[in-house]
Amino acid sequence: MTWLSIVGIGEDGLPGLGTAARTAIANAEHVFGGTRHLDLAASAISGEAHPWPTPFSIEPILALRNRKVCVLASGDPFHHGVGATLARHIDASQMQVFPQPSSFSLAAARLGWPLQDVLTLSLHGRPLDLIRPHLHPGARILALTSDEHGPAALAKLLTEAGFGISIVTVLEALGGPSETVRTNVAMSFALTDINKLNICAISVVALPGARILPLTPGRDDALFEHDGQITKREIRALTLSALAPRRGELLWDIGAGSGSVAIEWMLADPSLAAIAVEADPTRAARISRNASAFGTPGLKLVIGTAPNALAGLEPPHAIFIGGGGSAPGLLDAAITALRPGGRLVANAVTLEMEAILLAQHAERGGTLTRLSVDRAESIGSKTGWKPARPITQWVWVKE
Repeated sequence: MTWLSIVGIGEDGLPGLGTAARTAIANAEHVFGGTRHLDLAASAISGEAHPWPTPFSIEPILALRNRKVCVLASGDPFHHGVGATLARHIDASQMQVFPQPSSFSLAAARLGWPLQDVLTLSLHGRPLDLIRPHLHPGARILALTSDEHGPAALAKLLTEAGFGISIVTVLEALGGPSETVRTNVAMSFALTDINKLNICAISVVALPGARILPLTPGRDDALFEHDGQITKREIRALTLSALAPRRGELLWDIGAGSGSVAIEWMLADPSLAAIAVEADPTRAARISRNASAFGTPGLKLVIGTAPNALAGLEPPHAIFIGGGGSAPGLLDAAITALRPGGRLVANAVTLEMEAILLAQHAERGGTLTRLSVDRAESIGSKTGWKPARPITQWVWVKE
């Protein structure tokens, strides 16, 4: 039975809707939406109008299951909209959806930007730091902001990151009578009286020294704030390869140090999550700063000593142990927590930790690899190779 209608409505209100969408609004016993949406559709609503509760909840809709209910949403309800939330609780066969062009589609149309070539990013109610991994010269970004203060905050972030001459176009109230399109350079951003319904189009231009985050693992150590407790870039790249991240997975980075492995895990795909476990509060604070600087503010931080700090954490799909792996009971606790099919990667620098990994390999199997890196350094007036400490890496998959 179809009992729920979801109608995307633009700033042009009812005139922009088709006959079927207007009929769905008119026939509903209960209509839910933001105050703005309800005002736009007011003349078509014959049932009871319900502004969204604060804090936001869909429970009132679920309580009316099998009644005639209509939900009003902005543009396309399934593109960063309420439709996705409703679909987690209501089968698609029970709803009919009437989408309108999203703000991203409207912005691309106004600018003549092919949408398939543009990065679309919702920063509505989310940290602005999420844009940082995407700041590459020549990139075009459409970023949905939270309110009238968002564009200036984005311009400030761009400027501080070395992208101050990027072009920022603010598109306001798209599709409605108050639609406005204005452009500034990030470093001299001076737009005022910005409509809270806005989207920013950014043409990224990098100044010398801009903080550009490469797309592949093994990013330069200098990009991270650290005290020397960091998995070096070459070893990190090989470690991420061994961890083999897959969509939607969770990593535990135990003894996280600077957080570099957890951060690069999360940068591999937006669906990935990580928990960094670090005993030292100073290093934990550093991990938090690195997470923001790399655009992974969702990195969860646990301050404590493993294995005790692991209690109660969501079971991981992959585990990296790079520091403190010789602590009594740590490997056993990690192996127990790992999901079936999960990967465990442990790197040893000390002989004591290497002995533990050799014993685990003998008992459980997996693969052992010896990793070493030499770097050219000056020896007087000549140049020679200086070896870094070799790493013994154990990789094991739980059956």
